[in-house]
Amino acid sequence: MTQLDESSARSPQGPELPAELVALLTDRLDVQAGSDQLSPSTTFEDLGLDSLWLMELVVAAEEEFGIVLPENALDLRPTSTLGEAATAFEHVS
Repeated sequence: MTQLDESSARSPQGPELPAELVALLTDRLDVQAGSDQLSPSTTFEDLGLDSLWLMELVVAAEEEFGIVLPENALDLRPTSTLGEAATAFEHVS
């Protein structure tokens, strides 16, 4: 598993990803990714994650934050970006 510090979640060209999202990906789902792969423009597909992994991400988020996401609130696909996921989580958490 890749350990990331706060600076690792930053994209050189864009805003930071929420540390909670990075932690869910790297700690809970054991996504192996370097800091250069975790930017708002990175897609789940870029990380090798399919729709089953995305469902696991949703379940992990619900467990971690004690929330229940409405089915239509988080319409993530493998082609969705981490930035889109961060925005979706922001609106429901």
